[in-house]
Amino acid sequence: MTSDQRPPPAPTLGEVITTFREDQAPWAAMAGIIATVTVFAVAQGLTYPLLSFILERQRTAPALIGLSAAMTPLGFILSAPLIPMLSRRLGGARLAILCSVLAASTLAAIAWTDDVWAWMPLRFLLGVFANPLSVISETWLVAITPASRRGRIMGLYSSVVSAGFAIGPLSLGMVGTAGWSPFLIGIVAFVACGLILLALVSRLPEMPQDGEATSVAGFFALAPLLLFAVATAAAFEQTLLSLLAVYGAALGSNEERVAPLITCFIAGNASLQILLGHLSERRGSRQTMLFCVLSSLAGCLLLPWLFESWLIWPLVFVWGGVTFGIYTLSLIQLGERFSGLTLIAGNAAFAFAWGLGGMVGSPATGLVMQVTGHHGLPLSLGLLCAVLAGLLVVARRRG
Repeated sequence: MTSDQRPPPAPTLGEVITTFREDQAPWAAMAGIIATVTVFAVAQGLTYPLLSFILERQRTAPALIGLSAAMTPLGFILSAPLIPMLSRRLGGARLAILCSVLAASTLAAIAWTDDVWAWMPLRFLLGVFANPLSVISETWLVAITPASRRGRIMGLYSSVVSAGFAIGPLSLGMVGTAGWSPFLIGIVAFVACGLILLALVSRLPEMPQDGEATSVAGFFALAPLLLFAVATAAAFEQTLLSLLAVYGAALGSNEERVAPLITCFIAGNASLQILLGHLSERRGSRQTMLFCVLSSLAGCLLLPWLFESWLIWPLVFVWGGVTFGIYTLSLIQLGERFSGLTLIAGNAAFAFAWGLGGMVGSPATGLVMQVTGHHGLPLSLGLLCAVLAGLLVVARRRG
């Protein structure tokens, strides 16, 4: 055998270990990113119903409860255009760690006071500091996810994050809504976000730098319907988290029944996203999104008829899955259509649209409920679904 025909030398143990680590690095990064956003979701899922229960107990008007809830998404909106620039200057990991500490401090300040007007600026700051955690994490995840597995991985991501949201309201049934105990859960969750990122900082990917820089406003021109879908998903989730307690109270349900219903809604989010992601790989993300929107509309129509029946539990479970599925399918389409610096702008624009949907949805629905009664909740959300469904059908026909 000549020297040219000799087999290559066997790799050393060190080379095998290095190769293994390199192969596993993206998956370790994915696990760390998902864990971070899950803990963040625990804090977010707890905050909305906790503060709404406290304000409802103080007999605050529904419109004012909705306005208070809108302060956090307003923080999302105003901070979103700054995230691409801040992530380039500070680095994604540093920015996310800093924001986790500031979010924990802001939630502690909310716990110190018990006044709806004092909560307004504090809830705004909570949105400003929490937003980069979500935007940076989702950008990392979309950038490193293989295209062939995007539907399932983004579905898994949404499921795990939704489970974090479910833990928030569920914890209220364990510790109650009075005193420092529920706030401490959220504070510890935000601190845990920073600690997880600090432990994984060497494994985290760099923020994408290829392609032309795009602003948040510029991305709106690239994908307006996609951003409207994100806003719709946000309006659903945040309106229900904020005002389902008011809707239930009008029908004679107490906190002990409504809090588990909220948990059931979010449990549907967590359980159905992988299935929806897999369905998107088989049927296409656009067709799957239309299915989710039409199913969400059906839930709006059935809610008033089934709220006091045992059927409310499976309805809320499925409803939660398909409404949050609108956001999951939006993320999948974002990864299918964009990359590089445009992807960062897209995730920031998603945060803007999410904040806009939450900011407009909660107070607008609260005002409708104040004028027309408690059935204004499903009426408002159903109308929003119908508009999105119509736009999706028109876009599908145009190709």
